[in-house]
Amino acid sequence: MSAGFNAHCQSFGQGARRALAIHCTLAHSGAWRGLGDALADDLTLVAFDLPGHGKSNDWDGQCDLHRLCTDTALGYLIEPMDVIGHSFGATVALRLAVEQPHLVRSLTLIEPVFFAAARRDAPAKARAHEEETAPCFTALAQGDTALAARRFNRFWGDGTRWENIPEVTRRYLSDRMHLVPAQTPAILDDNAQLMAPGMLGRADMPGVLVQGQRSPEIIDAIHESLAARLPNTRRAWIAGAGHMCPLTHPLAVADEIRGLLEMAEE
Repeated sequence: MSAGFNAHCQSFGQGARRALAIHCTLAHSGAWRGLGDALADDLTLVAFDLPGHGKSNDWDGQCDLHRLCTDTALGYLIEPMDVIGHSFGATVALRLAVEQPHLVRSLTLIEPVFFAAARRDAPAKARAHEEETAPCFTALAQGDTALAARRFNRFWGDGTRWENIPEVTRRYLSDRMHLVPAQTPAILDDNAQLMAPGMLGRADMPGVLVQGQRSPEIIDAIHESLAARLPNTRRAWIAGAGHMCPLTHPLAVADEIRGLLEMAEE
């Protein structure tokens, strides 16, 4: 992991293959429990808390957050592993696959919020998405982290109404909203240059792009862009699911990953 940064880690399952799982923004490594249980005989799923999340150290607000997340994840890739990422975590997984392809045996990207891809290939949809989510950032700029978290959850959550979320969880989400704009240089502006000519082609390992059938339209635009550039990656849709499909539909997501593992063994 990154020098001077301590991350909390746990594992699920007892499969012979080792996999690294990278969670979404405002979650923690425990979010992988359902998927880990579903793949328990196939994988030993190593999951860590991203900086500022769960039991890991806080982000210092100075270094590039996405670089820190990527370096932290790299610390667990001590051998070629199957890499699984969700949402923001999937953008970290994608960067690992581009920068360290020899360490990524297969790549599962579950709804990566890599808006830079949509900006490149579907600019009208990218602008519409930015306008739709602007109220969240307005609330954050005004210092109302609770309202910002409520608006963020309305768009990216699992459909649970804010007032039905336990108070401790609402506080956890609100306290970490400052991490959302800190992701902008990487996921919106592409400061890692993943969209530069030929870069995504480096990630030539077997891969799958997984999305819920009920997910925001911007996700489909991102997947279409990435699928056109990742040379060995297919697309998959989870019936009845939204953005949080690894938590709400772990068995269906596990089936897609299991199919990918079989492909990677051929």
